[in-house]
Amino acid sequence: MFLHPPDPGVAESLAGVRDRWGGDFEVVAAPSWRDVVRGARGPVVHLTMYGLPLARVLPRLRRAREILLVVGGAKVPPRIYGDATYNVAVGSQPHSEVAALAVVLERLLGLPGSRPFPRAKRRIVPRARGKTVVSSREDGA
Repeated sequence: MFLHPPDPGVAESLAGVRDRWGGDFEVVAAPSWRDVVRGARGPVVHLTMYGLPLARVLPRLRRAREILLVVGGAKVPPRIYGDATYNVAVGSQPHSEVAALAVVLERLLGLPGSRPFPRAKRRIVPRARGKTVVSSREDGA
C-alpha cells in the first residue's frame, strides 16, 4: 500500500503498473500521516541516512507480518524520527529515497524477478542487450 495525499493521477498511474506487471499494492489517500503511523499493524520503518544500519534491523523486519515503510526525504516531518519503531540507514552516504526503498525491498523480498508477481499480464525476458517484454499468455505463465 502506498500512502499519499489525494492525487488521482498518481493513484491511476500506479494502478496501471499493478494491473500490467502484477503485485498487490494500492494507493490510499492519507490526509494525516500521524493517523497512518498510529494505525500501523507492524513496525514503522523510517528509511533515512541517520538511523540504525539496515543489516542490524533486518532480522527483526523479516519476522514481522506487516511493515509500514516511511520514505520521506528532506521534507520529512521531524516527528517521524520519534514515532517510527525503527529509523533505518540504508547507507551512510546521501542517496535517493527510491534507491533506499529498492534496497530494503530487495533485502526483504529477494532479488527482483526471482519470482513473478501474481496476476501479471506482462513479463520481462532477461537479455544481455535490448529488451523483450512478453504477454503472460505468450509464454504460458
